[in-house]
Amino acid sequence: MTLGVRALICDGAGRVLLVRHTYSKGWHLPGGGVERGESAVEAIPREAAEEAGAEATAPPTLIGLYANHANFPGDHIALYRFDAWRPCASKHGSEIAEHAFFARDALPEGTTGGTRRRLAEAFEGVAISAEW
Repeated sequence: MTLGVRALICDGAGRVLLVRHTYSKGWHLPGGGVERGESAVEAIPREAAEEAGAEATAPPTLIGLYANHANFPGDHIALYRFDAWRPCASKHGSEIAEHAFFARDALPEGTTGGTRRRLAEAFEGVAISAEW
């Protein structure tokens, strides 16, 4: 079993922060894998800062835990909401092609289905799914 984390981060205008990786298609919520000896709540601020230049200034809030079996058998993703954050220097190296904020009604082409589902659940009242 593996565990990943993703962050739901919005700016003052309500736009959502998304990243595009160099190694996979589409736009995603920022995040990554939980490392050995690390908890999910420790991993999410690290991943958000590294991938997207967003430093948590208060503990992120767990939204839910989702099975990601369709993409990686045995994988789960913990989704956290950042209510307080500030910009910081990202440390993504060559992993992230770009990151940007997007209006929820103007998401970029290629935004992944899992990302779209999480946004619909968080902002449109769509029933929460157990699957990413």
